Amino acid sequence: MFGDKIDIEWKSFLLRTEPKSSDQAKFVSYTESWLRPAAIEPDARFRVWATDNPGPTSSIPAQVAAKVMDGFAPDAADAFHWRLLEAYFSENRTISDWSVLGDLAAEVGVDRQAFLTMVTEQQQDAAKLVIDEHNSAIENGVTAVPTIVLDNALPIPGAQELESYVVWINKILAKREQ
Repeated sequence: MFGDKIDIEWKSFLLRTEPKSSDQAKFVSYTESWLRPAAIEPDARFRVWATDNPGPTSSIPAQVAAKVMDGFAPDAADAFHWRLLEAYFSENRTISDWSVLGDLAAEVGVDRQAFLTMVTEQQQDAAKLVIDEHNSAIENGVTAVPTIVLDNALPIPGAQELESYVVWINKILAKREQ
């Protein structure tokens, strides 16, 4: 829709900073909250957790995997990010499991074993970057996922209707052209 008029930069924000196991029934109940954004945006494919797969134990592995993918296979990084979201919200896959993350890398055309080897080598540096981005978000008042920050100034917290984003982006683009 906007072509090269806008850039998207994904930043880390951790919902589960510390690894912990959760009660499966409580986690399934939590995922019922996904029905709200699903109702707002029909193209977003959210599914209440309906598998025996355990919920993620932490947000860190998926965030680290995404950061490693940025450097390891930059041409696949965007596809990997979207694949992570699909795997979690639509397929109910445990994206804190490194085996699952390796499978997702392979599904976007990246050598699974080479990716997991790179993760092992870069895990500490990538984790530091993830934590730094999370802390920066908190320092800048981010409290919700998603939070979209437009033009480094306008934070929009929580899931919104697509039309709302279109209006805000068009206003910023018009202001830039003045």
